[in-house]
Amino acid sequence: MSEEHNSIHTSAQLQNTESKWYASWFDSPYYHILYKDRDYAEARLFMDNITAYLNLPEKAKILDLACGKGRHSIYLNEIGFDVTGADLSENSIAEAKKHEREHLHFVVHDMREKCNEQYDAVFNLFTSFGYFDTEEDNARVLRSIRDSLNEFGFGVIDFMNASRVIKNLVPEETKIVEDIEFHIKRYVVDNYIYKEIDFEDKGHQYHFVEKVKAYTSSDFETMMEENGIYLLDMFGDYKLKSFSKNDSERLIMIFK
Repeated sequence: MSEEHNSIHTSAQLQNTESKWYASWFDSPYYHILYKDRDYAEARLFMDNITAYLNLPEKAKILDLACGKGRHSIYLNEIGFDVTGADLSENSIAEAKKHEREHLHFVVHDMREKCNEQYDAVFNLFTSFGYFDTEEDNARVLRSIRDSLNEFGFGVIDFMNASRVIKNLVPEETKIVEDIEFHIKRYVVDNYIYKEIDFEDKGHQYHFVEKVKAYTSSDFETMMEENGIYLLDMFGDYKLKSFSKNDSERLIMIFK
């Protein structure tokens, strides 16, 4: 999820479409079709860089929270870590489980809930935060990460740089993937970035919504402080360059 702009949409108009959007959209095969061309090389570069920066021990236990179909989890396991991938989408986890092996497991899990085990690192990647309607639910995700870390563990959130996304928002575009024409609209309402996705396939019309809270680095700093979390560092891209509010592509936070 990324991007945004002003809009004539009102909160009332959106109430029916936004409720638990993540449960239906992420469980849909069309989500994976639309985003099939994500950059795997870039994801691997990020995993190499962040695990080196954290100096994680050999066979460290990592929780990949909101793992989707497990692309980060699978690579983390390939480079020597004991990885659990967790996601709310049963379909995504069913797909990810095809890759299970020793030291690589996948579970259906709500990221607002603390895990039973504790980990050397908990990763929440590719803007998988800010999905919920209330500040309390989003704060619960932070606390679940905090409580799932062992004494020496690190939390990592890889989020969009909301100010840059809003500034560069593309209000409308069309993408054709696997002969499906996806019509995409983006806008901002009540500090949430919305993406509406409409398309037709096999004679059926589909409509999905993505909705992510446009948290800034300052918002995260406040939320972490309120929840007893210590922000250690911030980076602005997958090469771990310094974060700049105006220019950075990402907001990557390391915390305990």
